[in-house]
Amino acid sequence: MTVVYHAWAQQPNTQLIEVASFDKNQPIGVKLSPVSNRLFVSFPHHEPFLYALTEIINGERTPYPDTAWNEYTPDEPDTHFVNVQDLYADDRNFLWVLDSSPAGSAAVIGNSTNTTGKFKLVKIDLSDNQVKRIYNFDDLPKDKSALNDVRVDNSKQLAYLSDPGLHAIVILDLNTGNSRVVLKDDRSTVIQPGFVLHLDDKDVVDTSGKPFTSAVNGIALSADDQYFYFRAINQTKLYRIPTVYLANASIPAATLSAKVEMVAETGVCHGMIADKRGNIYLSDSPDHAIQYVTPDGKVHFLVKDERIIWPDSFGIGNDGYLYFSCSQMNRLPKYNSGKDMVEYPFRVYKVKLP
Repeated sequence: MTVVYHAWAQQPNTQLIEVASFDKNQPIGVKLSPVSNRLFVSFPHHEPFLYALTEIINGERTPYPDTAWNEYTPDEPDTHFVNVQDLYADDRNFLWVLDSSPAGSAAVIGNSTNTTGKFKLVKIDLSDNQVKRIYNFDDLPKDKSALNDVRVDNSKQLAYLSDPGLHAIVILDLNTGNSRVVLKDDRSTVIQPGFVLHLDDKDVVDTSGKPFTSAVNGIALSADDQYFYFRAINQTKLYRIPTVYLANASIPAATLSAKVEMVAETGVCHGMIADKRGNIYLSDSPDHAIQYVTPDGKVHFLVKDERIIWPDSFGIGNDGYLYFSCSQMNRLPKYNSGKDMVEYPFRVYKVKLP
């Protein structure tokens, strides 16, 4: 495709609306069911900890699918959430929950001393709120993987996951439960050498002097399942690949890499999502903003607001709004010489789609 470089455009009269607040519990995953518009928000296992996965009803959290699944019991990972990282709600009324607790050496965030990660993808039927299947990724290296985001392609019975630990995309066969690792160490999945995040007038560097880094992280799937979008945090380019190539396990690695297209220069981004019109919405931490890429490759601002601090995960409601969490990752004590710079309470916002 033709790459279009752009002058930034501001969407006029766009208002940021607070949906829910969570005191000192840090929200990460945000998704809305396209069938029922139910809103779900997940929380990683950071103290203070309340629930891993919740449904937001009238602005309040309800543990989902029940209280038992939200009891922190890491020794029983098949029946309890350990560290819910991401959510995906499909048009068949299923909620997909990525429970990802990487080994300490592979994790992008966290201070785990575990040498082996714990991973599962949980499929929940929203019609009866029952768990229907659990995928355990037994064929991934549990000491190196760091599954981060998930999108589900029901048309091909595949799930696509970003893995910043492996610098790769993981493709899960939803029928067999087997997974494949593709685009490992590809130009599109690795960090840009020497690229350090600079937010709020300072480098995002932890107390030991180590900069925040993440290879391929944010991902999106077009509404027609035809294109998979992805990018690393520590670089500035948005990439995509036709899913027909991801679905073909016989394509050699070099051939698959050649099918990757650079869509646009977007700056620093964490999470993203696609709408039905082909727009790709992306977080923009340096500008305290949300931006979007239109099908012609041009990049626009949707909203700018100083309350938008490390926008992390997105959901699109059937009410015409984009919902997102602000995880304020760069404001944590770890990246501020031990001082907590978070603006509490943590919040989820929504903004009208263009």
